[in-house]
Amino acid sequence: MTAANPSDSTAPPGLLDRERIIASAGFNRWMVPPAALAIHLCIGMAYGFSVFWKPLENAIAGADGKPLASCSAGATTFSEKAAGTLRALTATDCNWSQFDLGWMYTFFFVLLGLSAAVWGGWLERAGPRKAGVVSAVCWCGGLAISALGVYWHQLWLLWLGSGVIGGIGLGLGYISPVSTLIKWFPDRRGMATGMAIMGFGGGAMIGSPLATLLMDIFKTPTDPGVWQTFLTMAAIYSVFMLIGAFNYRLPPAGWKPDGWTAPAVANAMISSKHVHLKDAHKTPQFWLLWLVLCMNVSAGIGIIGAASPMLQETFGGALVGSPDLGYGDMKKDAALAAAAAAVGAGFVGLISLFNIFGRFVWASSSDKLGRKATYFIFFTLGAALYVLASYGADMKSLAIFVACFCIIASMYGGGFATIPAYLADMFGTQFVGAIHGRLLTAWSTAGIVGPVIVNYLHDTRAGSGVAADQIYAPIFYILAGMLAVGFVANLLVRPVGPKWHMSEAEVSAEQAKLRPVGASATSGSFGIGKGGLDAKALPFWLLVGVPLAWGVWKTVQKAVGLFA
Repeated sequence: MTAANPSDSTAPPGLLDRERIIASAGFNRWMVPPAALAIHLCIGMAYGFSVFWKPLENAIAGADGKPLASCSAGATTFSEKAAGTLRALTATDCNWSQFDLGWMYTFFFVLLGLSAAVWGGWLERAGPRKAGVVSAVCWCGGLAISALGVYWHQLWLLWLGSGVIGGIGLGLGYISPVSTLIKWFPDRRGMATGMAIMGFGGGAMIGSPLATLLMDIFKTPTDPGVWQTFLTMAAIYSVFMLIGAFNYRLPPAGWKPDGWTAPAVANAMISSKHVHLKDAHKTPQFWLLWLVLCMNVSAGIGIIGAASPMLQETFGGALVGSPDLGYGDMKKDAALAAAAAAVGAGFVGLISLFNIFGRFVWASSSDKLGRKATYFIFFTLGAALYVLASYGADMKSLAIFVACFCIIASMYGGGFATIPAYLADMFGTQFVGAIHGRLLTAWSTAGIVGPVIVNYLHDTRAGSGVAADQIYAPIFYILAGMLAVGFVANLLVRPVGPKWHMSEAEVSAEQAKLRPVGASATSGSFGIGKGGLDAKALPFWLLVGVPLAWGVWKTVQKAVGLFA
């Protein structure tokens, strides 16, 4: 008897193979969104990593029980801080500073975009289950390596573990459901991607209070409990992410929801053709949409990252019932400073809620409004709100200021959730996941550009003696200008030219990989309808819905301080 050839096409697919997860008759497509949420709610904790900064800054104590100084203590210039950070990578006789730890955010979002771009094509070939498993291994394995870094006080292990390896897991986990959801919901592309990407925004709402709770359990007088928290969260996230990955299913080629037909008169901005991954980046549409995403994210991410200090500096004592006190005077009173910080935390929580639910609401609305019109709203309304926020800051109107940034945060999140559907409209659904991965390099760029502009201008103006409550107003106008650039890029988007479209033979060859044996390309629903919250889907939705509801409740509790 001859040995079986592993490459034999008749061999059964492996547990993680793309062909293994083609849905069979009776499958409910509403099982797929909670699978995506199970992964996105875990990797979304990247947004909440700052909850670890303060405990880690005081991790090592001296003989007197007081925390040792940071490795860059006394540094005043960038070069001095950089030298301190290089020492902090391996030193065990000094603590880490926020500057040292803050590089984690840079690694997160740069690696997210780069890994999505590099391995997006592999994801399309391998399928979402294999990508989801690899994402879980990288993200949770990165947390475990970071735990060792905290235990041994080796900063380079944190950078390598969560920053680099975890960042790769972020990229694969982020794009793993995009193409799948768009194919399952051709009738509601925006809503489907909005549901999943809402989870990435909601991850910090669950992860931050969970991490705080765990650190309170594990901490001792000499240990902040961070490494134990990393390991515990890695274990919890592993379970959720693997449940999500193993519940991914792909629709058979030719499937469409029961009772749904594509519009008889196609929207010129929604193509029925497909563009191959190898050609997408050669089109002007790809780079225009790259600029659209980059400008939308750049204009929001820097402000969102500075939300709490921005509110405190702009309104000072008015936040705590002492409107005559400026920010500098308020800081001199420990009780007032603590009260203002609590209000700032409430502001962060409030804009987080708008960021999260804006992802679902705006992306769902784009199914009716159209993707181009939705981005026109983002850019025109966003620019107007930045101007209005500057007015609110000058007039010391907290209501106007908060309302502006809540809406801006919703459109910041909505931009992330709407762009996959925009790409599917332009380039078709065959390679949309991989194309989306390449476009996320715009996010990596924006993750550097936005914070650098905001933080540089803030520090420069503060250093030149500008009053704290006057620092941000000109910055808002610059961010409004960035949105104007995005408006022009969006205005120039046109349908992709026919020369870039795949031939019918090329599409058929790709779709044959997702066709049940003996089925034709027009086999209808394959016994798979529209589905709903049936007995199988409801428990899965509760699995992700209950933690999300808990995170929302904890965030609302923090936001109450803003209104008090």
